[in-house]
Order: sequence, then C-alpha cells, then structure tokens
Amino acid sequence: MEVRRTFDIVDQLFEKYNKDIALSIKRNGRWENFSTNEYRDFVDNFSYGLLALGFEKGHKIATVSNNRPEWNFIDMGMGQVGAVHVPIYPTIGPDEYRHILKHSDAKIMIVSSQELYQKIKPIVDEVGSIEKLYTFDKIEGVPNWMEIIELGKQNKEKFESKLPEIKASVDENDLFSIIYTSGTTGLPKGVMLSHKNFISNVHGTKHILPLKSDEKVLSFLPLCHVFERMVNYLFQFNGCPIYYAESIDTIGDNLREVKPHGFAAVPRVIEKLYDKIIMKGKELTGIKKSLFFWAVDLGLKYELNNANGAIYAMKLKIADKLIFSKWREALGGNVKVVISGGAALQPRLARIFHAAGIPIQEGYGLTETSPVIAVNQAEYPYIKFGTVGPVLDNVEVKIAEDGEILMRGPSLMLGYYKDPEKTKEVIDEEGWFHTGDIGVLLENNILKITDRKKEMFKLSTGKYVAPQAVENIFKESSFIEQIMVVGAGEKFAAAIICPSFEYLHDWCSIHRIKFRDNKDLIQNPKVIARFQQEVDTLNQRLGRHEQLKKFELTCQEWLPETGELSPTLKVKRRFLKNKYKIKLDRMYGYTEDPGHVGTPSNKKD
Repeated sequence: MEVRRTFDIVDQLFEKYNKDIALSIKRNGRWENFSTNEYRDFVDNFSYGLLALGFEKGHKIATVSNNRPEWNFIDMGMGQVGAVHVPIYPTIGPDEYRHILKHSDAKIMIVSSQELYQKIKPIVDEVGSIEKLYTFDKIEGVPNWMEIIELGKQNKEKFESKLPEIKASVDENDLFSIIYTSGTTGLPKGVMLSHKNFISNVHGTKHILPLKSDEKVLSFLPLCHVFERMVNYLFQFNGCPIYYAESIDTIGDNLREVKPHGFAAVPRVIEKLYDKIIMKGKELTGIKKSLFFWAVDLGLKYELNNANGAIYAMKLKIADKLIFSKWREALGGNVKVVISGGAALQPRLARIFHAAGIPIQEGYGLTETSPVIAVNQAEYPYIKFGTVGPVLDNVEVKIAEDGEILMRGPSLMLGYYKDPEKTKEVIDEEGWFHTGDIGVLLENNILKITDRKKEMFKLSTGKYVAPQAVENIFKESSFIEQIMVVGAGEKFAAAIICPSFEYLHDWCSIHRIKFRDNKDLIQNPKVIARFQQEVDTLNQRLGRHEQLKKFELTCQEWLPETGELSPTLKVKRRFLKNKYKIKLDRMYGYTEDPGHVGTPSNKKD
C-alpha cells in the first residue's frame, strides 16, 4: 500500500509486518508488549472516542509525556480523524506552558504521570482554555485516557463505517502537528507540520536506514522532539519493533536487555557513553590498561574506505578482538547503527565508534524541515567524518552568498502557527527556507556545517569566531561537561565552563583534594590549574584569535530543568549570559579581577 499520511504506517504495519511485538516498554520491572493487532485496535478506538467527544478535523490536542506505546496510539488516532497533535516537552517552565496552551488552541490535554499532572494542572486551570486534562498513568480521582478508549469501544458500531470515510478525507497536506520549538531565546514558535512533511522525510531516508523488519530498536530521546518522532515513524515504516527505555538513566541496562540493532541519540548521550568507556579503561591496570589505550589511540586514527592500509587493518582486528568487542557487548552486542542528530557530533567520536564496529550516521535538520535535510549513509563515499552527509534525494539545498544553508522540498513546514510575518522572515518568495546555519557543499553533495549564523561573533580585532566549533573541541575534555564561548566586540575569546563534576570528583579523590561542596571545589587553586592545563592544551588546536584567553568555572550543573540547556541539550546563550553576567564582566575587566583566570568570585554562582 502507499504510505502518504502518518497513520497509513499503522495500516502498512498490519498488512505487511504483522507482529507479536510492534511496541514494547519496561514498566514495574517487566517488559510490556503490544502486538500489531493491539496497536491498531487502540488507534481505532481512540479515533472512535474522539469522534464521540465531538472532535473534528483541525481540533488540537496537547500532550506531555514520556516515551511509551500509548503516545503512538493517540498520535495515530488523532491523525485518522484529522485532529492536530501538539506535543510538549516535560522539562519546560511555567511561562512556556502558559504560552503554548494559550497559543495552540488545544481543547484537551493528556499528560503521562502524577508528577506532571501536579505541575501542569494549576497552569491548565489558570489558562482556562483546556476543556479536560487526562493522564496516562492511573491517578485516583483524575480523568484517565482509557476513558476515551472505553468511549470509543462503546461507540464502535456508530463510527466503524464512518472512520474509513473520515480517514480518506484527511489529505497529506493537512496540518498534522504543531511542534513548539524551544529555541535558545524568547518564547517558542509553533511549527506547523503536515502528514506529507513527515512522510516525505520517511521516504527520503528509508533506503538509508540499514535495518530489516526483524531487527529491534531502542527509543529514549523524547518523542515530542521532531528528530525522535520522525525516526520513530521510520522504524515503524520499516517494520522494526520499538522498545521504549524506562528512563534516560536506565539506557545502559535496557541496551543490554533488549540487544537492539539500532537507536537514535543526541551527541551528548554519545559523549557520555564514550566518557564512561574511557573511565572504565582508566580503572584497568598493567597490560590490560596499556592495551585498552593502544586500541583507543588506534581507533582515533581510523579512516574510511580502508585508507589506513593493510598493517593498520591487521592492528584493528587485534584491537577489535581484545577491546572493541567488549564495547559492542556493553550496547547489547547487536548494534548496526546509531543515528545522531540534534547538534554537532565531535568527528573523533564518529571515527572511534566506526573503528569499534558501532557505525554512527550523523544527520542534520531542523524542526521546520521535519527534520532531516542531510544524513551520512552506511557506505563510502556517502559518508564523511566531520560532515552531516549527503543531502536527501527529495530535498534541495543551496548555499547563499553569505554562506547560509538554504533548503527547499516537501518536508518544509507549512509555516509558523498564527505568525505569517515570522514565516516570511525564514521562507523567501522562491520557497527557500533560511536555516540560520552556515555551511558548504562538498563532493557527492555532502553537507558540512560550520556554525550558526546568529551565533558567530566578531572580536574587536575584526576576526570572526564560530563558537560551536570551538565548544566542540573543548567538550572533548573529560573535565568539561558544557561550555559557552563568548567574546562579541571584545579583544579576545573567553568561556564559561561547566565542569563534569562526576569526573572532577574522581580526579580530586585520586589527588587527595578535599572540598566542602562544588562552590568550594571550583575555587581550589589546584583545580583551577588543572583546568588551565586543559585549556592550554586544547587551545593549540585553534587559530590564535579563537583561543580562550580566560575562563570561569560554574559550581552548578547545566540542565534543561534549570534553564541553562534547551530540551535537546543545547546551551541557551541568552539565559547563560544573564545568569553569569558577573563572571563575564570580571573576565573582560568590567569588575575587579580577583587575580587568577579561572577563579569565580564568592558571590552566588
């Protein structure tokens, strides 16, 4: 059958890949499986329930949920009746919830847990436009989503013959979802995406995914984010059973249990995975430790297309047998592909994981492009480290005179909800979407991103600095969890550094450095000296004008929940510049300098 709308995927699953396990999730210590038949029944009953409640094409439903099979049931069920899904991040603040609920015109809302219910219920009551708030988890005295399913079952006879007609009336160009982009500044904008937007992206990437219908995947990135959502559709289109992780903290255990053949991740997850592997290596002693780091050094020199030569290939086989095979075992032993998106991946990580037999396919896109514009493929020459791979066959890309990446194609959004002016700002008269990213096109139509247009800044010397590229180099340090590079209009580049406290605490333990708390820790002269050593070493890889002349450490971890990071773990520059104004002023001499480069003041961090 032809898949043109998102819910056609469910019909294809039923007709082509009927399975005992289509979706699964671990709850209360055991895996709960849903067959293709159960999946379709839930979807249809949810559609009947919505029709019984009076839902029509264009009506909006907001959700705030963890990843779970039920998310798919309601997502597809909404699609079948032409309703519009408004998925919202669980980690945003009250002001953003207020804005989205008012702006989106959602009629009802479904949240996953008691914790989210308690967080969102007062905002729902205040906004007043949500007619009813449901939960997925059972909470005494609170409306449950199963009420809609039961209502659907009771009205099945009434709507069973009508549903095919209603589904047929839903056009591929109809609005299917409004995704509010968190952005790194200001209130989020509502990106309007049609069925065609998503499905064209599925068709554009289906031949690139190296997984068969009998191969499993693990899902843990938020389904409310366009990247995991589209990949979720792609996995189902290919017939792959999807297993939802218990939480972000149990990924390691779930990988070993499920033994998946693939999963999607943001670079920060891959970085943390690598850091854990390296920490395990450092715990080894003697010959085992020497062999481990010999293999790591070998992996970091890996080139595609056997470019390293026969002797290297022989050494890599030894490294694989002794070391890298254990890396694969830690991920369940079956991983054929890791899809990386959401931010730039450090090229060294793509290199070493490929060497270790864990291929990473890094891609690029935006919420506005549903999302994939380009992605590295499985086979050379359509993969290149340090790039985001070839542009999709059904997408056009050109580079503007100022270096900005412009995109046009069927996956381009319908526009920003209720905001034609902002839509005109980003989509020109010829239909080209201005991504805000700077890049170049290489051989084989491979796209390389160099930075965000808005984030590049000019020093007072006239030299430009691309902060993301500099930040990625510094994040290679085990000591650095996050970093924000600054310097617009100043004589030199500097940075606010958020340490990797887990690693730093271990280092302090080894070097017998005592501290009361993290605030005390980052003022310790030995700690500052160690960070200075890291900065000096990494500076050598940068042009003179890009090198960090000063830095300040923070005593708090940066998180989406506390506002320093977006839900996809990108630094929120405006927020951080306000939060750390004292530190920034001190680095640039606008306030008294306490005398050494990395030391924070005793004022509140």
